[in-house]
Amino acid sequence: MSEEKSAVPAWEQRFRAARVSLPDWAEDAPDRALYVSNASGTYEVYAWDRATDTHRRVTDRPNGTTDAELSPDGEWIWWFDDSDGDEFGIWRRQPFAGRSEGAEGPDEEAVPGLAPSYEAGLALGRDGTVVVGRSTDDGGTTLHLRRSGAAEAVEIYRHAEYGGVGDLSHDGTLLAIDHTEHGDAMHGSIRVVRLPADGAEVTTVAELDEVTGRDEPRGVACLGFAPLDGDTRLLVAHQRTGRWEPMIWDVATGAETALPLRDEQGRELPGDVSAQWRPGARTLLIEHEYEARSELFSYSLDEGVLTRLDTPRGTVGGASPRPDGTVEFLWSSAAEPSAVRSTAGTVVLRAPGAVPPGSVPVEDVWVEGPGGRVHALVQRPAGAGEGPFPTVFEVHGGPTHHDSDSFAAGPAAWLDHGFAVVRVNYRGSTGYGQAWTDALRERVGLIELEDIAAVREWAVASGLADPERLVLSGGSWGGYLTLLGLGTQPELWSLGVAAVPVADYLTAYDDEMEALKAIDRTLFGGTPEEVPERWAASSPLTYVERVRVPVYISAGVNDPRCPIKQIDNYVERLERLGKPHEVYRYDAGHGSLVVDERIKQLRLEIDFVRRHLGGPAVGENQADTEQ
Repeated sequence: MSEEKSAVPAWEQRFRAARVSLPDWAEDAPDRALYVSNASGTYEVYAWDRATDTHRRVTDRPNGTTDAELSPDGEWIWWFDDSDGDEFGIWRRQPFAGRSEGAEGPDEEAVPGLAPSYEAGLALGRDGTVVVGRSTDDGGTTLHLRRSGAAEAVEIYRHAEYGGVGDLSHDGTLLAIDHTEHGDAMHGSIRVVRLPADGAEVTTVAELDEVTGRDEPRGVACLGFAPLDGDTRLLVAHQRTGRWEPMIWDVATGAETALPLRDEQGRELPGDVSAQWRPGARTLLIEHEYEARSELFSYSLDEGVLTRLDTPRGTVGGASPRPDGTVEFLWSSAAEPSAVRSTAGTVVLRAPGAVPPGSVPVEDVWVEGPGGRVHALVQRPAGAGEGPFPTVFEVHGGPTHHDSDSFAAGPAAWLDHGFAVVRVNYRGSTGYGQAWTDALRERVGLIELEDIAAVREWAVASGLADPERLVLSGGSWGGYLTLLGLGTQPELWSLGVAAVPVADYLTAYDDEMEALKAIDRTLFGGTPEEVPERWAASSPLTYVERVRVPVYISAGVNDPRCPIKQIDNYVERLERLGKPHEVYRYDAGHGSLVVDERIKQLRLEIDFVRRHLGGPAVGENQADTEQ
């Protein structure tokens, strides 16, 4: 075997290459930062002392760690400790500089006395105030306050519906709570309370509810208090105009300040808009998402002027304004891997080791669907001619999410093996206005598949896709749509590949985490007992007899979002019916944070597809075949 053929294939290099998240920095110690990286082979939390440019791995757990936060003074690192990816756990903490030499045992419990739960937000105050959000199946949402020096946390909020910590004011006196007490989990409301200094009950300062008593509910969400002591202005996202955009709400006076965000030509920004305060609270950092891409602006509150910041065409995966006036952001495109960049024109942070190979740019396609124009992102295998190609429809999760022009190792791997890749921002996706996102109510899953089918018809008619080699694939909600599509559209697909899917919706509802139960009740317009016909119509298990192509399913045995029991029910039915299928179960939750495990899963998927589509895919990577 030649050296060239024995090399690690490009698709695997993309998974193995180290990558980093956008660093979070301490408010009062901006040289202290945290980020998540897979440099060790597992996604873990890292501390970065920017003054000395030293990096230290904070967590080291078999199944990885991603949720962490710095105290405002930069002295403490808080991280969420669950069990093997089940998302049920407690907050722990360790000093930024690391534990003392010779220390043994786990990091200390950050708030002793709080039982394990699903997390529902965390706020760390500059004066030592802590607010912890918890979610449990029995208790709903509870928020707990611990003042500096107090031995225990006290419960300050409880409700059966889902909610969580919004933000703590800069001086620690006010708390914004995001909640869905009205029962509509897709459209949140905000309550601002004054926190007691002596253990007394909290008092309500202000409410912002655009759902209760309204025919057309509009959501609001907390974006953060102004970073100044005594400042009662809260930055809020709202849907009053049929899309997400920011405004400023003074919770003390009730005054609302609209933000007329127009570009240099006087045009209103289309798509969804979010914002965050810049240091000093006189300007805002504006994050604009439109048609699967994003960009950044700065907005002067004094002058009312919007100024575009220099970001390349692609996707900004997060941005952070620094005290020196620069903005750092995580950027990538479908063709170019991610890096943490600065508006000063530099790469601020790149993971150690080789940069992963690039991939193929996306093409934008718009297709007329039954509910309006559907946006799809299309990639063709490099150097493979005009097609038709074997094609993977890679369906995104969420459902309130969207595919974007950003770097992703999974689609790039299929391209390397000669497949075209099509990703559809079906109804339910974000970034195209509230009406598009809200459209999937009651006919859950079926509406999304109508849009996917419309794009499939275009892909075949245009000559892109080989109608005999069409793979429906996805993870989470995308895995759910895959199984549902194989049963409701059996004539359209050649194979199905579903990762961590909903397969038996009624059993999934019984076993899933409470936050997702609330969303499901909103989507279906009631519980399974209240509207059983809707739940049955949207459950893949209902249509399993109609599945006529091989299906591959992978699942995490500790998954709280798409629990294993309901997947087992679907698989048992496939077995009784004699339907061709393969199943892979792994020891983690809703996906894996271990690089080797991710590579194994994709290798199994590629092998399954190649075997069932009748031989090697066009343009496969020879190094992969040799291995």
